[in-house]
Amino acid sequence: MPAISTNTAANAAVRYLNINSAQESSALSKLSSGSRITSASDDAAGLAISTRISSDVTTLQQAATNASQATAILQTADGGASNISDILARMKSLASESSSGTTTDSSRAYINSEFSQLTSEIDSIASGTRYSSQSLLDGSSVFSSGVSVLVGSSSSDTITITLSSLTASSLGVSSLDVSTQSGATSALDTLDTAIDTVSAARASIGAQESRFNFSSDSISTQTQNLQSANSAIKDVDIASEQATLSSAEVKTQAAVSAESAANQMPQYLLKLLG
Repeated sequence: MPAISTNTAANAAVRYLNINSAQESSALSKLSSGSRITSASDDAAGLAISTRISSDVTTLQQAATNASQATAILQTADGGASNISDILARMKSLASESSSGTTTDSSRAYINSEFSQLTSEIDSIASGTRYSSQSLLDGSSVFSSGVSVLVGSSSSDTITITLSSLTASSLGVSSLDVSTQSGATSALDTLDTAIDTVSAARASIGAQESRFNFSSDSISTQTQNLQSANSAIKDVDIASEQATLSSAEVKTQAAVSAESAANQMPQYLLKLLG
């Protein structure tokens, strides 16, 4: 029924204009942001899953940094342990020389002087091998009792770093004396034990370092897979969204034209009264 008090056609055109305009704005927002979820109403479940995945990715990225720092700590400790091992080898050589019957007592005094200096150097290296101001090899830091390093997205994903004390006292070489033939002979067995102790400590350090290396590879793989999964949930399909935008633009233009035509209808009806 033609009427001039209520323009039903114009109201319908406005309603569709609003709908099409909203679709166009939504498509533009998604294309400009690169995400298909620009508000919770777009995909509430997808948003929740994506948020959790993003949180896990952030945690894993920090875990990768943690693993890298742990590896650096272990490498630093191994460097110090290697130097101590070299010193013990030199001390054994000196003890062997002093234990020989061809060495005079005066020569043993000189040998013992170097031997004592090397014993002190072991303690210097043990306390001087530091990471972030903490000595790693003298048993004074938290590493001697074990430090847990987070290497995953859960609080249970940890690896413990434990470093042995490698001071002269803990190795049993602090009281050795090679100024006599008998003392030098006795020192040889003690030095063999000390060398074995350092070797075992280095083996432990190497095993821990190897574990952190594999953990780093695992973290990298997990991060890549989670980012891919998050992309499938959250990232916008450019081609599909561009098609939606083009369709919405055409519909919006059509609605504007329809609104313009609908607004002219009452004018045409008034001519019937003339």
